[in-house]
Amino acid sequence: MVLFFTSAAVSPAATIYMGRDKVENEELIRYAWPQDVWFHVDKLSSAHVYLRMPEGMAWDAIPESLLIDCAQLVKANSIEGNKKDNLTIIYTPGNNLKKTGDMAVGQVSFYNDKKVKRVHVPTRQNSIVNRLNKTKIEKEVDHEEERVERLKKEGAVKRAVANERRKVEAELARQREEDKQARSYDSLFNVEEDPEVPRKYGRELEEDFM
Repeated sequence: MVLFFTSAAVSPAATIYMGRDKVENEELIRYAWPQDVWFHVDKLSSAHVYLRMPEGMAWDAIPESLLIDCAQLVKANSIEGNKKDNLTIIYTPGNNLKKTGDMAVGQVSFYNDKKVKRVHVPTRQNSIVNRLNKTKIEKEVDHEEERVERLKKEGAVKRAVANERRKVEAELARQREEDKQARSYDSLFNVEEDPEVPRKYGRELEEDFM
């Protein structure tokens, strides 16, 4: 089962979720979305908490109010960490999580340590934890089916963007061709010629007929 929370610290509201147990955490590591950010108490056991970033948000520029919500939820779901002050919460993009076969259940490392950031939590803020807990929903999730549906939607969006780009490029090419033809036409029929030329041509024609 997956626990979902809603943070109204930003608008539109953001979704935060976590596994109910370490077995579910293994699934979440495997199926994290590209826009998911993983949170955990540093050097202590805790829940694996994920933020599903709203569109346009960057993992290294999460608004402070939303960052605090995520950090407080992690602290509250750490048996040992919930009793301590001055904790450090680490977070990183979901696709930076590294899992190898020799690791224990729920254990992870990182592909790139430089993409791991930290946030300090001085103490538990019950008002934040209680607000988030009021939004909690527990759901059974078919992660593979959800992944397939997400990829379908992302593919459709990419195709639509590509089609629109091709239309724009085709229209620009048409306009360039029209401009080119117009310039070519103007060069053949330039009305800015020397005003003496028609009279000269006229004299030559008269001489030809004399």
